[in-house]
Amino acid sequence: MGDLVVYGAYGYSGELIARHAVERGLPVRLSGRDEARLRPLAEALGVPAMACALDDAPALRALLAGADAVLHCAGPFHRTWKAMAEACLATRTHYLDITGEADVYHGLMLHGREAAAAGLMLLPGCGFDVVPSDCLAAHLHRRMPAATRLTLAFQPSSGPSRGTAATAAEHLHEGGLIRRGGELVRVPMADRIREFDFGEGKRTTVRIPWGDVVTAFTSTGIPDIEVYMATPPSVARRMQRMGRLRPLLGLPLVRPLLVRAARKRPAGPSAQKLASDVTRLWGEVSDAEGRRAATRMIGPQAYRWTALAAVEIARRVLAGEHRPGYQTPSTAYGADLVLATGPVERIDLEPG
Repeated sequence: MGDLVVYGAYGYSGELIARHAVERGLPVRLSGRDEARLRPLAEALGVPAMACALDDAPALRALLAGADAVLHCAGPFHRTWKAMAEACLATRTHYLDITGEADVYHGLMLHGREAAAAGLMLLPGCGFDVVPSDCLAAHLHRRMPAATRLTLAFQPSSGPSRGTAATAAEHLHEGGLIRRGGELVRVPMADRIREFDFGEGKRTTVRIPWGDVVTAFTSTGIPDIEVYMATPPSVARRMQRMGRLRPLLGLPLVRPLLVRAARKRPAGPSAQKLASDVTRLWGEVSDAEGRRAATRMIGPQAYRWTALAAVEIARRVLAGEHRPGYQTPSTAYGADLVLATGPVERIDLEPG
């Protein structure tokens, strides 16, 4: 058996994943660009480490030599996935990551046949983006195989980490994203506000360009998909106002300012929040006859859930459980994968 390389291990999510992988007893090696940040973590965990830049193809291939899989945690992933995926294909290493970026999913899809021919799995979105929501989508499709519309929503317990916020800032100028008639459609940012009951009364949510508009279509074939995030009403209205500034958000002088502001955020939620907070999801499908099915899900704090889900998937890959080619969490491991990612409750609701 080979081992697992965790790349970007000293980032907020990367460190959570590295620590949990060691706790689970997986054979782990750590990597990332910055030797000074990498070495202390590797010494604290008692595992090997090798610093390596993504733009150094020979070094990257040497890093992956002998590994069964890499769990890629260094974002923004639209800047980093390609070098890592190409190295995986060259070294026959399974590729896993924790992205939620739509363009990364599409890029990896294009390598699906090549990966399948090599017996490799390309599985992006192994964290909160998008294991819980993808498994929820697959479960709802299982309940209603003829569904034509899927709506997903989630209620996070805390704000985004520094890295997540910076990645979001890089994509602000793109606006919103939904799927209609099987095609991806750009819409204004935060263009719709709705209320959903996640189990504690109705909450205001705003429509966002979440990764499921790509992955859930692969997982279920449902042609109409949209995703909402709970947020205070004042924040939802602020997001809508920002959406009207979309032409300005991608300007060369504006975009870097937004990213720098995002990088001033805290690294991520505190240890107390990771241990005690929960994340709530809600999903609904409907068919052409107007029939509906809805399900709620409750699980760990989102960043803790990322570590739990990513390591569970990595464990399965190292154990020889994988499907060649491009996969989503549920096409690789089924709708019930999420139930193995920690204390997770899934509640099917009666139509109403």
